[in-house]
Amino acid sequence: MIYMLNDLHQISKCVSRLMVGQAQVHITLIASFEPHQKFISAKMKFENLLAEVGGFGKYQISIIALLVIPRVTLPFHFLLNNFIAAIPSHHCDISSLDADGILGNLSREERLTVSIPAQEDGTPASCHMFSYPQFHLLMNSSSSTELPVVECQNGWEYDNSTFKSALATEFELVCDRKGLNKATATIFFVGVMVGAAIFGWLSDRYGRKRMLMMSYLISISFGVASAFSQSFIMFAIMRFFTGMGLTGISIISIVLCVEWADIAHRTIAAVVISLDWSVSTMILPGIAYFVNDWRTLIITVTAPLGLALITWRWIPESARWLIANGRLEEAHLYLSKCASANNRQHNLRDIKPETLANVIIAEDRGDKKYSYLDLVRSSKMRKLALLTGITWFGVAFTYYGISLNISGFGLNLYLTQFIYGAIEMPSKLVAYVCLDKLGRRYSQVGTLITTGVCTGITVLIPRDLLLPRTVIAVLGKGFSEASFTCLFLYTTELYPTVLRQNGLGYSSFVGRVGVSLAPLVSLLDEVWLPLPQVLFCSVAVIAGFVALLLPETHNVRLPETIEDIEKTRKRSVCSQLEYQLGNELYKDTK
Repeated sequence: MIYMLNDLHQISKCVSRLMVGQAQVHITLIASFEPHQKFISAKMKFENLLAEVGGFGKYQISIIALLVIPRVTLPFHFLLNNFIAAIPSHHCDISSLDADGILGNLSREERLTVSIPAQEDGTPASCHMFSYPQFHLLMNSSSSTELPVVECQNGWEYDNSTFKSALATEFELVCDRKGLNKATATIFFVGVMVGAAIFGWLSDRYGRKRMLMMSYLISISFGVASAFSQSFIMFAIMRFFTGMGLTGISIISIVLCVEWADIAHRTIAAVVISLDWSVSTMILPGIAYFVNDWRTLIITVTAPLGLALITWRWIPESARWLIANGRLEEAHLYLSKCASANNRQHNLRDIKPETLANVIIAEDRGDKKYSYLDLVRSSKMRKLALLTGITWFGVAFTYYGISLNISGFGLNLYLTQFIYGAIEMPSKLVAYVCLDKLGRRYSQVGTLITTGVCTGITVLIPRDLLLPRTVIAVLGKGFSEASFTCLFLYTTELYPTVLRQNGLGYSSFVGRVGVSLAPLVSLLDEVWLPLPQVLFCSVAVIAGFVALLLPETHNVRLPETIEDIEKTRKRSVCSQLEYQLGNELYKDTK
């Protein structure tokens, strides 16, 4: 085959000899500035090997199906606080004012009138009561604002018509302890943040599959334990470790899917596996509606992990990771299973385990073990880590700032959650089209900035216009979900194989910092009502512009080594040429 190239010096560094099986085929490159012929050679790339065994067939579909089982519990737990930490209507327990039975002849409404001051909307105050009964209010209730009040003396009475029990009613997290309700979400996401760092490093060192099992066990153990908590402190600790385990499932599953998919199907693989989040988000309000006791609800949403434990044995290890770590026999076993499932076993006849040593998947690393420090050892890796960290913070901070605020639009709690989940389905379609047509970078930038704009518009719309505010908020939620969908795929393509799990773990760690802050930021509405939305809007827009500085990865082979990142300007041309030549050589040898 003869290819006309204008920059032989650049191409000669990228391609020297392509191998299919054990057959070597030399490529003649003719440069316009160099009249003589020059032969160069290179080893086979993993993408070409994956194309031989089937880059996206029954095998990859089965992987996605197996990973969906544990992943359905992720949105259940991540959004669980919308229901278990909801604060039902409440008022002071007035039994202390009726110690002598002086209120015995009054109706319930009359008791509340003489015992609890009314708010501006006429409902009883939540956190204060009169120091003694004000019987004259039965004749004229308009003068109650100037009467002496005290804080609740004997606890609270709750409206249990919506929730049989919740954290607020169990541990009395209301009034001056109201912030602890929001803190439960923050504590959970701090666990998610820590888990992202831990599992990112562990799965790069010990493998994706083994660490996936560990994340299952941690999530089940502490998830069920949290349902039996006898104090707020115990519950907070259990939720921290539950979050730590769940994030392992999140980042390991997406990496496994992407590493088993070829270049042409990476986008669809990432989008398809993310559909489970949207479907589960819509299912969650239905589960919460019928299971309205917080302890039972936690056990119910953790239950899918029991099935995941059973199906774990059929999930393959990443062949990329196995080859990168010199475990060629295991890699050949999984590649053989892939070829067999995809009816491509005849293409693997000439490839033996020892042949996989010639596959370019990582530099000759010997016994070197990569760590998070390798993310900052070289200039371009430092820049990449900084930019992805900022982008992750912006996406996660905004997404959960919107997702954890489902009570501010005057709609039923369950209906709002369902609508928020339903909008994510078309958002996935938008994300898929944008990723394929616009590329990764512009898709990330566009969805982030649009999220910020929608959030900003809700600040400008008067709060009494519920319908337009809700519509714009739902659109913002949709674009924030599309932004998250783009981000997971984009990040896995940006980092090299030897650091991919570390890179995703670090990025997820920074993102979870944003997630942890989002519930606390919502408390700033007591300072200035629109302040949380203003912050969410600003962070999304800033992160969107920062994402412009990231490189494009659309239709480019995954980087395998740190050296690939350092030579990023040449990677796109080299990668596409190698992938194209590899496939053509493969066709020629059939």
